[in-house]
Amino acid sequence: LRFHAGEEKNDDGFAKALASLGDVFINDAFGAAHRAHASTVGITKYIKDAAAGALLKKEIEYLEGAVANPVRPFAAILGGAKVSGKIGVIENLGKKVDKVIIGGGMAFTFLKAKGMEIGNSLCEMDMLDFARGIEDHALSRGVKFYLPVDCVVAASREVGAETKIVPVQEIPKGWYALDIGPASVKLFNEAVQNAKTILWNGPMGVFEIDAYARGTLAMAHAIADAYALTIVGGGETALAVHRAGVSENMSFISTGGGAALELLEGKTLPGLAALPDRQN
Repeated sequence: LRFHAGEEKNDDGFAKALASLGDVFINDAFGAAHRAHASTVGITKYIKDAAAGALLKKEIEYLEGAVANPVRPFAAILGGAKVSGKIGVIENLGKKVDKVIIGGGMAFTFLKAKGMEIGNSLCEMDMLDFARGIEDHALSRGVKFYLPVDCVVAASREVGAETKIVPVQEIPKGWYALDIGPASVKLFNEAVQNAKTILWNGPMGVFEIDAYARGTLAMAHAIADAYALTIVGGGETALAVHRAGVSENMSFISTGGGAALELLEGKTLPGLAALPDRQN
């Protein structure tokens, strides 16, 4: 509906027009629940018989319920490119987990914050103090904090570039770290094996390119093999799990990208808050 100007503006007239099409409103679009649009929020003003659908309820059950009351040990695996994109998730989960595993491009901001040379690897210089603070806070609470110990580096970002595996302390000047290495996979695998709740959001490397997909695919298999409640955040992580062929072995795979992240941040989703059964 976003092609209509009134949708994203949560226009009252457009919401009323949508409401005139039915007597009951069931919101089952979790992927749009973080947007205050006419079809997710405004419509509920005019259709009082409104409720969450089965999928939306299941998303809340896992992403909100399981995180709020996890069976312990609770391990969170966070990857993806940037720390800045997951500040809220890192802060919120850091208060609740027993283990934090950091991979993907964001790991190199944490490693840089520890004083390591990371070559031309992705790093957010304005996030270094935040990264130090997160690790210090986690360790002060007795939370086990894991970072990569080795990585796959490439001479350039071009497909087919020369690659090699090096310890994170030995990333060559001018090279790019684009995946976690086998020692990191082993470390992370061991870290999740005794967990009873595992939440994974974000790939371990540039998994779209085969040369840098091994870390992400290996983590998918490690999580699938764990005897635990396994929750996979949507977007790229869900794609990685499907690519690894282990979707059926996961307890739950979220259908939301931005909505899943906001829920994991502890935020209230507008599309959810607008439903009468969530207002009690």
